[in-house]
Amino acid sequence: MKPKILVHICCAPDALYVLDILKNDFDVSGYFYNPNIHPKKEYDLRLMETRRVAKSLKVTLYEDKYDTKRWFDITKKFRFEPEKGKRCDICYAMRLEKTAQKTKELKFDTFTTVMSLSPWKKSDVINKIGLMFSFRYGINFFEANFKKQDGFRKSVELSKRHGLYRQNYCGCKFSHR
Repeated sequence: MKPKILVHICCAPDALYVLDILKNDFDVSGYFYNPNIHPKKEYDLRLMETRRVAKSLKVTLYEDKYDTKRWFDITKKFRFEPEKGKRCDICYAMRLEKTAQKTKELKFDTFTTVMSLSPWKKSDVINKIGLMFSFRYGINFFEANFKKQDGFRKSVELSKRHGLYRQNYCGCKFSHR
């Protein structure tokens, strides 16, 4: 029996590539928690596409509430930070902690995120944060840098082949400018 892993998903193109890889070694479920995505129309589009990928890959998808107030509260003083700055670290932490909590609640063995696939995300920071919550909640974190071995390029090709919507910014209001 394969260990159960809960995978934080920020968007469908990244999920399509990463979930398919993880299915080789894990019983995979997805988790969509992204209060950073702005505006709501963009959030709804990314969620709809993620549902489509989950259905296509036959992966259970858990969804959490769209808690933008909390996200804006914890990131507002970093609104002028550049992409990959402190605001992003706080955003990774918010989403990874929620994923760790959900992993524990659902009694999964391990958690991870597709975020390390993006060239706009810092894999080393994501992995450190994931490990921190792994220790805090007494669960395993799967460390990864999915952009290695041409992962990002492969995800772009896959998403084109499947006709997925590919966003042109990370998701938050501040990255959109």
